[in-house]
Amino acid sequence: MKPYTRRNFLQQGATYCSLGLLSTVCRRSNAAPYVRNTKPLLRRPDLVDAQAPEGTEVIQLTSGDIPSCHVYMEAQIFTPDSKRFVLHQSAHAHGSDKDDPAHQYLLCDIEAGCSLSPLTEERGATAPSLSPDGQYLYYFVNETEVNGGRLSLKRVRLDGTDRQTILVLDKGLPGTGFRPSNIYPLSTISSDGNRLALSAFLGDGQTEDSPFGLMIFDLDKASAALILQGQSWCNMHPQYSRSKEFEASHDILIQENHGNKVTPRGKIDTLVSGLGADIHVIRDDGSNFRTMPWGRDGNEHCQGHQCWRGQSEWAITSTSTKEPRSARLIEGKALPDEGHVGLKTQGAIRNDLTREMPEPFFFHFATDAAGTKLISDTGPGNQEGRVVLAEMGAPGESVLKNVRSVVQPKCSWVKGAHIHPFLSPDGSRGFFNSDESGVLQAYMVQGF
Repeated sequence: MKPYTRRNFLQQGATYCSLGLLSTVCRRSNAAPYVRNTKPLLRRPDLVDAQAPEGTEVIQLTSGDIPSCHVYMEAQIFTPDSKRFVLHQSAHAHGSDKDDPAHQYLLCDIEAGCSLSPLTEERGATAPSLSPDGQYLYYFVNETEVNGGRLSLKRVRLDGTDRQTILVLDKGLPGTGFRPSNIYPLSTISSDGNRLALSAFLGDGQTEDSPFGLMIFDLDKASAALILQGQSWCNMHPQYSRSKEFEASHDILIQENHGNKVTPRGKIDTLVSGLGADIHVIRDDGSNFRTMPWGRDGNEHCQGHQCWRGQSEWAITSTSTKEPRSARLIEGKALPDEGHVGLKTQGAIRNDLTREMPEPFFFHFATDAAGTKLISDTGPGNQEGRVVLAEMGAPGESVLKNVRSVVQPKCSWVKGAHIHPFLSPDGSRGFFNSDESGVLQAYMVQGF
């Protein structure tokens, strides 16, 4: 029997896949396309900041009693033309409950009046990534339990048709005795659309200080490989480089938490930030481990959010400093690791984007695909925070310019209701969460 590839699967239809320790039947669905839910736009001029440029408007994308929100702002959930993207219902700002039957990923079509269409219906759907060509949503169905269960990788066209199961992990990862569980709610896809990365707990439920790990899924071969493992990788935030260059396209930005505490069943008792957190880059074959020059000096520490600056080799993190008290945005380049010493790494290449601001307080942020625009939430001068926009100049040199507040989200900032703003790839629209109505909802800002 021929090995599975994306090409012969599409030619032959249903195919049984022999994957060694991966056991699956690759299925192809002829389900009917989705039904679009179109409602009049819910405009929210009351959320537009007084400082916003004329013409700025806020649109509330979801409503009702079921909490809905955007996928975490680093996720790759937009089509490249910036016209359609994925959000989810019955969710919170950091993910969803895998056992919640009401949880669904929805496609939002901006040009069709921000209509919403269901893309998933399986219980346990999680960790979505949109293919770089905008054709497919890849996602996982999490039916795992500690040291058991199964994890399925699926994909579906954005019109709801051609749903396929690519592989199922129901035994140990190839070459290991590990069974993944406590699946991380974010996946990431390579810029060529060939590989997905996902992290998970690898413990057996009995062993203390069990590891977490990073899995790479080859979408052409329908295979999975474990490339990184360790007790300190509990909150990895894996993010493939958006670069189209061959070598850079294999790089993944990852977060490490030294000193975290986790139970034998994978429950994180203590998620260490401050001195315990640092950020690295690794090649997706497990080689070329590097360090980002941020934090770890006793004064500056990583808050825990970072992302690539568009498609460049630069990445940005939000940091907090003790003296002076601030929350800054620092960009940098990866360097050979010298023992997790952060900004003290020899030859550190970094640039404080906020160095000309007297009291910067930035938290969650994202850039456009070009890496020339930035959106962020900010505080704590106002407890509700603001959504601000800024322009960026030359990487490694310029500071944020034309910083202006565009939205007052009126968000409570409780853990499940963070603002988490991000931009469409073309930078023309911003997106954020708020529970200002009493229920968490997803919003869009445009016209700025």
